[in-house]
Amino acid sequence: MTGPGMTIPRITVVGSYATGLTMKVERLPCTGETLLGTGYRVDYGGKGSNQAVGSARLGAKVNFVARIGKDAFGEMALTLYRDEGIDVVHVKQTAGAPTGVGFIMVEAASGNNCIVIDPGANELLTVDDISSCAAAFETTSVVLTQLEIPVGAAEAALHLGRVRGAITILNPAPVRLLPPSVLQLIDVLTPNQVEGRVLTGRSPDAVIDPEQVARELISSGVKQVVMTLGERGALIVTPLSSTHVPAVPMSAVDTTGAGDAFNAGLATALASGASLEAAVQFAVVTGGLAVTREGVIPSLPRYDEMRDFYQKSGMTLPAWFATSSAPLQ
Repeated sequence: MTGPGMTIPRITVVGSYATGLTMKVERLPCTGETLLGTGYRVDYGGKGSNQAVGSARLGAKVNFVARIGKDAFGEMALTLYRDEGIDVVHVKQTAGAPTGVGFIMVEAASGNNCIVIDPGANELLTVDDISSCAAAFETTSVVLTQLEIPVGAAEAALHLGRVRGAITILNPAPVRLLPPSVLQLIDVLTPNQVEGRVLTGRSPDAVIDPEQVARELISSGVKQVVMTLGERGALIVTPLSSTHVPAVPMSAVDTTGAGDAFNAGLATALASGASLEAAVQFAVVTGGLAVTREGVIPSLPRYDEMRDFYQKSGMTLPAWFATSSAPLQ
């Protein structure tokens, strides 16, 4: 239900879904070796999927555009979206490829891991798929995409978002060099420091000031850069300014969901009419809360959890969030 003064942020997420299959081993195996593992579990994954869920939990009306397989893992994804209130009209199932999957072996003592990913149906998301989903872009305020899908599909999503007057956000992960035609379609680019360096043609471990990296990206056509700095928060760089938004102190348990929670918070705030700085301040809180729990989907904060955190910490609840409607679940 919504009432007078309440707003429903509308977001279109174009991205990936993958099922994560994880087990722990005493040590990583050698070539040709079979080991016994423990703690096998099946998890929801994929940056696009995670960010769609994160946005929906914060109260956004989310259209998700993706490709999954016509298999048990694909059905598992659809159940997740229905449970979270995400529109699945544009999630296409294909018999031509399996749902994306990642096999993860974790060394119990050290936490070191080995990961093998088969993108599966994610690789089949095409420019034509995006064009055929034009209805998902009609009334959206924000288009959010990543790079776990073909670059052409991400570019098409950004283009359609720009044409429809939406704010376009690219979370450039997994990072790769991008042509100017893509960079010029991005209103807000959200790299971490490593991704920022790679996007500017540097090595991942290059020593360089984050603001300089962001300014080079703006010179390449990006309108604004929001660079995540881990426990130091985030840096907002525009053509005319640079603003550091500090992190909110949290007791970290698992950082794997932080980036997706940050992007979901940023997209939801911008779709609600918040300024970029206010949106990043909100995103820093959503990303911070995510590190306090294990796993990705379990760690993505919900609407009520955000309200409670602001109240208990003595922080002022953003006006747009205070007048928004809680998701119906």
